[in-house]
Amino acid sequence: MNKAPRRRANDDAGDAAEKNRPLVEDIRLLGRILGDTIREQEGKEAFELVERVRKLSVAYRLKSDAQAGRALDRLLKNLSGDQTVSVIRAFSYFSHLANIAEDRHHVRRREHHERQGHLQEGSLAMSFERLAAADIRASEIAKTLRHAYISPVLTAHPTEVQRQSILGAERAIAELIGARDELRTERERAENEALIRARVTQLWQTRMLRTAKLSVSDEIENALSYYHATFLRQIPRLYREVERALPGHEIAPFFRMGQWIGGDRDGNPFVTEATLQMALRRQSETVLRFYLTEVHLLGSELSISAMLAPVTPAMRALAERSPDHNEHRVDEPYRRALIGMYARLAATLHELTGTEALRHAVAPESPYLNAAEFLADLQVIAASLRSHHAQALIGPRLAPLMRAAQVFGFHLATVDLRQSSDKHEAVVAELLKTARIEPDYPALAEDARRDLLLRLLNDARPLRVRAARYSEHASSELAIFETAARMLQRFGREAIRHYIISHTEDVSDLLEVLLLLKETGLMRGELHDAAVTDLIVVPLFETIGDLRNAEPIMRAFYALPGIAAMMKASGAEQDIMLGYSDSNKDGGSFTSNWELYRAEIALVALFEQLARAHGITLRLFHGRGGTVGRGGGPSYQAILAQPPGTVNGQIRLTEQGEVIASKYAHPEIGLRNLETLVAATLEATLLHPTKSAPKAFLDAADAISAASYAAYRKLVYETPGFTDYFFSATPIREIAELNIGSRPASRKATRAIEDLRAIPWGFSWGQCRVALPGWCGFGSAIEAWLGKDAKARKDKLALLQKMHKQWPFFRTLLSNLDMVLAKSDLGIAARYVELVEDKRLGRRIFGLIQAEWQRTQDALALITGEKQRLASNPALARSIEHRFPYLDPLNHLQVELMRRYRAGRDDDPGMDRVKRGIHISINGVAAGLRNTG
Repeated sequence: MNKAPRRRANDDAGDAAEKNRPLVEDIRLLGRILGDTIREQEGKEAFELVERVRKLSVAYRLKSDAQAGRALDRLLKNLSGDQTVSVIRAFSYFSHLANIAEDRHHVRRREHHERQGHLQEGSLAMSFERLAAADIRASEIAKTLRHAYISPVLTAHPTEVQRQSILGAERAIAELIGARDELRTERERAENEALIRARVTQLWQTRMLRTAKLSVSDEIENALSYYHATFLRQIPRLYREVERALPGHEIAPFFRMGQWIGGDRDGNPFVTEATLQMALRRQSETVLRFYLTEVHLLGSELSISAMLAPVTPAMRALAERSPDHNEHRVDEPYRRALIGMYARLAATLHELTGTEALRHAVAPESPYLNAAEFLADLQVIAASLRSHHAQALIGPRLAPLMRAAQVFGFHLATVDLRQSSDKHEAVVAELLKTARIEPDYPALAEDARRDLLLRLLNDARPLRVRAARYSEHASSELAIFETAARMLQRFGREAIRHYIISHTEDVSDLLEVLLLLKETGLMRGELHDAAVTDLIVVPLFETIGDLRNAEPIMRAFYALPGIAAMMKASGAEQDIMLGYSDSNKDGGSFTSNWELYRAEIALVALFEQLARAHGITLRLFHGRGGTVGRGGGPSYQAILAQPPGTVNGQIRLTEQGEVIASKYAHPEIGLRNLETLVAATLEATLLHPTKSAPKAFLDAADAISAASYAAYRKLVYETPGFTDYFFSATPIREIAELNIGSRPASRKATRAIEDLRAIPWGFSWGQCRVALPGWCGFGSAIEAWLGKDAKARKDKLALLQKMHKQWPFFRTLLSNLDMVLAKSDLGIAARYVELVEDKRLGRRIFGLIQAEWQRTQDALALITGEKQRLASNPALARSIEHRFPYLDPLNHLQVELMRRYRAGRDDDPGMDRVKRGIHISINGVAAGLRNTG
């Protein structure tokens, strides 16, 4: 590692127009091809209509031309159903194509900076420079990674609006756009453009929406597509970058993938033991087929003759064990060995998944017992290649394959199990009642529950009564646990590691799950005698109240006899999940972030004591969503803004909704997003960028949080008619009907905001361009806290400005607030107010929203000193400036179609077309905003 930091990338340096010229050219090219496709497919009139809408929208947005705005409004209202759908499709696809161009430009700028020797924020190169400048040795970094655990976790939520067919075509366009920078002749560029044109034609003639509701199996396949596109190849590349920065040091497998799909039952009745088996089987098939392909290709490459290069005895033995006796390969030990390994992998594939390999040089035989055996064979090959100076052959394919085997095993990704605490309670209650131990478990006080559960955890006897008939709920829940036990035996220890308890509200919620683990063979022994559990029981603290109780609950849990000893014997790891979405819906953005911050500090202090006494490691699992209102925003800044001592090389975080496509559909963009997680974790762990905040900062944040909570709750939960307004002035009803997820939009069949899932809550506000969950309450809080007294106001404002400059938590929070305000548009939002039948109610509620939005704008400008949004993020500001004129028509048309749909009759055949137009507009707006889910 070099200790002299190189020059950093400066986005403001140079001519911005010249810097963005390739981006503008790509957008124009894709826009022109899309326009040609529309003219060809839909006719000249359709093309001219789209162009007219585009020009009026640009004039209205960029030139504030009121006359253009009125003309646009008249035009859109008078469109026929077919014309409306055609225009919506055009602007939706433009959003998708603009995303492709922007992603390519990000890669292009990254490559430019690397060629110039500039380092970018969030890159591993920059992080290693910073670590070197701080005199942190390579050996210390490698030691940190030996104990690190970094894991993005893919989850399925009802905001992922992309079909695989669309994603596939867009990936092809992205590759073609990326190739254009290397083309030198007009003929090459013309051929490239023809291929792009073919893919755009494919897009136009491909159905954008699903006709049937997404099933859990569909969600599993969607997630697996990102492994094919990005993770299987880019994660080994990520490790290689770390290895190059730390030469001579062995890099432990610190980075792993996680998955909820197939194991997350909370609120999803379609996840069963069958879907858990399916998820693990398909994951295993995916990774084993990848290994089979790579081993086949490696056999083609390692054509080395033993007559020319002697091999090690271990390599010779591996070749001799191969069933390949072809006389043409008698002197080619590597090929013979790899054919034998292929046969073993093929047999493993059949045994674990029931499927067959595509090609067979010899019959499948002798399946591998585990991935470690496969990795050991690969290591024999690598050692032998080094022995005769052929190490150059290791890097291209063998080294990435070894790293893949180490990281992905035969399971691909760790599947988490998750269920709500009340569901566990119901199962335990039924078991106890049937066994005649306790007739009414739910009626017991918490202390009585704990005493009973501890007694049962110290009893070797099972609870289930043979031949008793249990309810469908109890049977299905127990079947999940029993299936998990079998799957661990089949796919290995890393296949399932965590059992997450949603709505953890007391210690008994944890003990109930331990009892169910004991009942199904996933916990062995009794608490008083060194019990061992196969799964980490993970509490999920979601609401504001839950977050405040997190530390007391965990303190009481570990104070119980036998718990600390069991955790130590089971791996000495404790994951705790923090919910950003529900806490935000419960108390607003500022209070959610502040209570998360406080909970983390309290938990770290508790686990520092447990680490000293029992060696137990705390790992925080951040349940972040895509939008800022659900914990979204740049991951790098979010990790660095974590309270001191909360990272320590340990972090899991969810990746959700359309953000997964945005981050990981493109391999190079995917690699950089993965790199960001590692860079931020290393910096947060070793550079300690956050110090304990001064008491004045903490007191101010606490007071602002209390005022923000009150303002948010007053508007959302205490304003008469707010629920009716929400269900009328946002597309929540239409989102609930869209086939974009297997999970219902609401936990219960009510219109109560309390029962609505946080994901569609935030998604709906994003669609109508209000983005309320990301900012509501902050403006009122700052206004109230500053007060009216001029002297006190001046001092308090100075403190806020100091907090913004010196406190990463506060600065990151305001940066995300800045972004969400920039992406909101109350002019567009006002159009949705027209959908509220009670006009007086609509005006009243929207007036309250406008007033709070303005207070928040003013407060942000006052603290940061920046009158314009995104003044410190010119790249995003330019992106918004370019894309919003093309996004606005989608919102205008969405409102018009929602009006028609809600006023229509179910038996009207035209309603299907109207509904389809609404759903396509939802897709287009989500694509245009990029982090709305």
